[in-house]
Amino acid sequence: GAPERPLDQVLKPDDIMYVQDLKMHFPVTRGLLKRQVGAVKAVDGVTFNIKRGQTLGIVGESGSGKSTVGNCLLRNLTPTSGHVYYEGHDMKDLNARSLQRMRKNIQMITQDPFASLNPRMTVKDIILEGARTHKLVSGKGEEEDLVSRMLTLVGLNPQVATRFPHEFSGGQRQRISIARALALSPKFIVCDEIVSALDVSIQAQIVNLMAKLQQELNVAYIFIGHDLSVVRHISHNIAVMYLGKTVEITNSRELYAQPLHPY
Repeated sequence: GAPERPLDQVLKPDDIMYVQDLKMHFPVTRGLLKRQVGAVKAVDGVTFNIKRGQTLGIVGESGSGKSTVGNCLLRNLTPTSGHVYYEGHDMKDLNARSLQRMRKNIQMITQDPFASLNPRMTVKDIILEGARTHKLVSGKGEEEDLVSRMLTLVGLNPQVATRFPHEFSGGQRQRISIARALALSPKFIVCDEIVSALDVSIQAQIVNLMAKLQQELNVAYIFIGHDLSVVRHISHNIAVMYLGKTVEITNSRELYAQPLHPY
C-alpha cells in the first residue's frame, strides 16, 4: 500500500473519526493441530473519515466486510493492523479503563433488536443499563426522568417503561434499542443494518427518526446496509465495500449520478 501520511496532514478539525488502512484477517486453520493455512481478509485496508454530526453510509453485499468494520471501530474485534482515531486519539493506545470511558461516546445499534434486548428486563432497565454502568444517573428521580426523555425522543409513550420486549413490534423494539444507545449521550453511533429486518413502511419511519435525532443531537453515524436507497436517504457520504476493500467513497448524490465502479 501507499506509505501512511503523517496524521496532522490527514486529520481535519471537524473529523470525529479517522480510520487509516484498517485490516481484519481471520485465520483459516486445518487439522488437529489447527495449523494456519491461510486467512480470510474480511477487511483489507480501509481508510475513511467521518465528520461530526454527519453520516457515512457503508454499503455492500453480505460478506463484503461492512459489519466487521463496525465491530473494529467499537473494538469488539481487535484489528489485525491499521488505526482507528477517535477525536484524534488512537484507540489502539487506550488501556481497558480509557476504552470503557470512550465506549460511552461510541454506541452500536444492531440489526435484530429482539436478540439485543434482554427479554427478562423491562424497557426501563434496558434503557438504564449503560447509564447505570457509567454512573450517569443517581437516584430514582433522575432515572425516571432519563427513561421518560429517551422514550419521548424516539417516539414512544413513556408509560411503556414497565413493559417487556416481547410486548412490542419489531419497529418499536428498534426504537427501544435506539433509546438505549442515546441514553449515554453518545457522539457517534454505529448503525449495523438497523432496518433490514423491518417492514418497508417501518424502515422509512426509523430512517427518518435517525435523521431527525442527528439534527437535534449532532451525533455522527456510520450507517451500514445493503439497500442503497435506504442508505442514500440518510448518508452525507457513502463508501461502497467489495470483498473487504472500499472500492469507492463519494457523496450520496455523486454515487447515483456517476458510480465509478461497475459493482
